Amino acid sequence: MKARFETQAIHVGSEPDPLTGAVIPPIHLTSTYAQESPGVHKGYDYSRADNPTREKYEQALAALEGAKYATAFSSGVAATSAVATLLSPGDHVICSDDTYGGTYRLFEKVYKKYGIEFSYVDTSNLKNIKLKKNTKLIWVETPSNPLMKISDIKGIASKKEDALLVVDNTFSSPYLLQPHTFGADIVIHSATKYLGGHSDLIGGAATTNDKKLFEEFKFIQKAVGAVPSPLDCYLAHRGIKTLALRMKAHSENGQRVAEFLAEHPKITKVFYPGLPSHPGHEIAKKQMRAFSGMVSFEFNGNVKGLISNMKYFTLAESLGGIESLVNHPASMTHASIPPAELKRRGIGHNLVRLSVGVEHPDDLLDDLSSVLSKY
Repeated sequence: MKARFETQAIHVGSEPDPLTGAVIPPIHLTSTYAQESPGVHKGYDYSRADNPTREKYEQALAALEGAKYATAFSSGVAATSAVATLLSPGDHVICSDDTYGGTYRLFEKVYKKYGIEFSYVDTSNLKNIKLKKNTKLIWVETPSNPLMKISDIKGIASKKEDALLVVDNTFSSPYLLQPHTFGADIVIHSATKYLGGHSDLIGGAATTNDKKLFEEFKFIQKAVGAVPSPLDCYLAHRGIKTLALRMKAHSENGQRVAEFLAEHPKITKVFYPGLPSHPGHEIAKKQMRAFSGMVSFEFNGNVKGLISNMKYFTLAESLGGIESLVNHPASMTHASIPPAELKRRGIGHNLVRLSVGVEHPDDLLDDLSSVLSKY
């Protein structure tokens, strides 16, 4: 019988070390490996190509995503770039119009100049998925960053024809959502966020069930060299052991915070798929186990004062750590997007994004209540 998620998170890739019996496998901090003769070795020749610590982490992540293969990269952007290398000049990409600013920057400033065409549409509306003859890839974030739009993965998969469907699963993590079960060809993560979970590493990953795609990613991993260090792989692997516990707490706290904000007179709009008022709530319920800890809202007041004076929500980039963070998308995570494009997407200067941590929820609500009353 197949082990359940929580059990897999703890045991896959974490078998006791056969040499010493250590319950936690050692970190292999080596760049190279001894060979008996040229090309004759124990499966490893150079750590850019393969490393035992990275391999165990990849095995665990693949299992949690319900995939056959996982490939780790040095950052979420590096994983995104690895997917983009599958494209050729003249190819067309459909991308969620509400997506991480770094993804937009990579597509527009790096890959567009190589003759790749990008169309940004609201993928939460299936009618917007209109393929061209040269459409090779559909890039979806769900929930999206920062407006928490929900895209119907199964619905998009039914329309993708020969295009690859890529889902950025960073905001949900595989505990809350497993896109491969709904038809995604590739799942992307910034492991920096919920997978690592402690704001102490930078990493990315791609998972797939397609052996050919996996071989492409392995080639890019070795040829381009954007690989995570063994220490970062160890930290990410350690992080996912408690992923289920953390995501339950993040989601419970996120729900509490969203409900509190929805009732506050200074908040004009709350973006959280766990609220019945969210337009994607019903699809989110079908796809997700719970609704994560990411909450955005529009504030009718002094935004700078609000985000700069919280006690437990630290003003910082990133998300998904155990500690709560507050972010101003227009000037931080999405600052690389031109003002006109930000306006078109609905990302205004009154928009605030929270990464709700796992502190006691009453302390977080007290913090928000206090600072909202002042600004």
